[in-house]
Amino acid sequence: MSVHDDITAVQRCLDDLDRSLSRLEHQLGRGGLEIRRVRLDAAHLRESVALLRETATAPAAPHRPDLVTISDAPYDISLWTDSDDEGLGARDRRAP
Repeated sequence: MSVHDDITAVQRCLDDLDRSLSRLEHQLGRGGLEIRRVRLDAAHLRESVALLRETATAPAAPHRPDLVTISDAPYDISLWTDSDDEGLGARDRRAP
């Protein structure tokens, strides 16, 4: 099965769920918190399937990370004049 067929099958199941919930609402009444929660969950599922359908039909472009060129030239020594050596502290002070 293709992705489109699978999404269509899920959509049909959601339609069946909606019909079943309508029958339950008719039997139990609309006032119950539980039926409202299930209706809300079903609506969220329907929205999620719609998003899946959109992403499945859109062509996926391969994501390539941006390349960063690192120079082979030595770094400027002034970059480290105020830095601390890890675990040793500053160069002009004694370690504790």
